[in-house]
Amino acid sequence: MSSIPPFHLAFPVTDLAATQRFFVDLLGCRVGRQTAAWIDFDFFGHQLSAHLVPGAPEADPNNPVDGKAIPVRHFGAVLPWEQWQALGQKLTQAGVEFLHRPQVRFAGKPGEQGTFFVRDPSGNVLEFKAFHDPSLLFAPQPADGQT
Repeated sequence: MSSIPPFHLAFPVTDLAATQRFFVDLLGCRVGRQTAAWIDFDFFGHQLSAHLVPGAPEADPNNPVDGKAIPVRHFGAVLPWEQWQALGQKLTQAGVEFLHRPQVRFAGKPGEQGTFFVRDPSGNVLEFKAFHDPSLLFAPQPADGQT
């Protein structure tokens, strides 16, 4: 996956200092450029730009996925299995509240994956997932069409 160009994602936050602590101290991201209004992070090789906005982001709708209500607006990273497990353990030990705890979903199907969801200090939802076989990242959908 190292030949894939990095993506850029800008997202709203309500507290830059808390956001920096979350992304650096808990997720292990490196800080890039920053101003009083935004901060860039090296998010597993991709560029995230946290932009300061007044007030909390509006609530987002959910879609059912493998029996769980998953927020439609979320972002994250696909990690190697061992790194995904280690991050899940680190967040658990740090007392981070999971929106959905680490689990394997679509067991035995082409889309089988480890996944968990957390919120950043501003309420943005992040998903971290892993595949034992990374080539299955874009495998056909499970029979029910949910990803």
